[in-house]
Amino acid sequence: MRILVIEDEERVAALIKKGLEELGYAVTIAADGAVGLQLALGGLFDLVITDVLLPDANGVDLCKAIRNKLPDIPIIMLTALGTTDDKVGAFDAGANDYLVKPFDFRELYVRIRELLKRTANTPRKTVLKAADLEMNLHTRIVRRDNREIHLTPKEFRLLEYMMTHQGRVLTRAEIAENVWETAFDTGTNFIDVYINYLRKKIDKDHSIKLIQTRPGIGFIFKQEP
Repeated sequence: MRILVIEDEERVAALIKKGLEELGYAVTIAADGAVGLQLALGGLFDLVITDVLLPDANGVDLCKAIRNKLPDIPIIMLTALGTTDDKVGAFDAGANDYLVKPFDFRELYVRIRELLKRTANTPRKTVLKAADLEMNLHTRIVRRDNREIHLTPKEFRLLEYMMTHQGRVLTRAEIAENVWETAFDTGTNFIDVYINYLRKKIDKDHSIKLIQTRPGIGFIFKQEP
């Protein structure tokens, strides 16, 4: 199960991520509303947890935007605002549950577990698309311009991660942590090596280059130059 946590407080985000990953969930953190919305609308998550007070967005408005595009995804709101009006506003925006900070992680887990039980039979998006590239996460078949592309398991995971985060610059350290689950060693260039492997399979002989480099920063997967 994949959970998106939209939370700008690093300590809170880290505690949630650590606790949920120990229970077997895959967790992605977004530190602001813009990135959180982009990731949520990618349709790859089974549940969203979002703070109300974000640096660039109101969590209630964010919840409305997610719910408008993804009517079935469970959403839990976390906030220090605990009045009845605050809760009513969250539920009216489409939240399934509401938890006031500070909270006990065990209570959060129980609420996540119960929400996921209710949506266990709801089909999740399994096909990612960009330009003429299509990636089926269920069959693990990748095609571009209707031609099947054979990827190694690690190349597949790297492409999945980049497509899931389309339009956002990804640092080498971030890719290493999320795809290889390891700390990044600046003395190696294995990320660049695998990016080149993917480029040869995905972008070679195509006018639209989906995998792009941002010098000094990292890489970005996008359909425009």
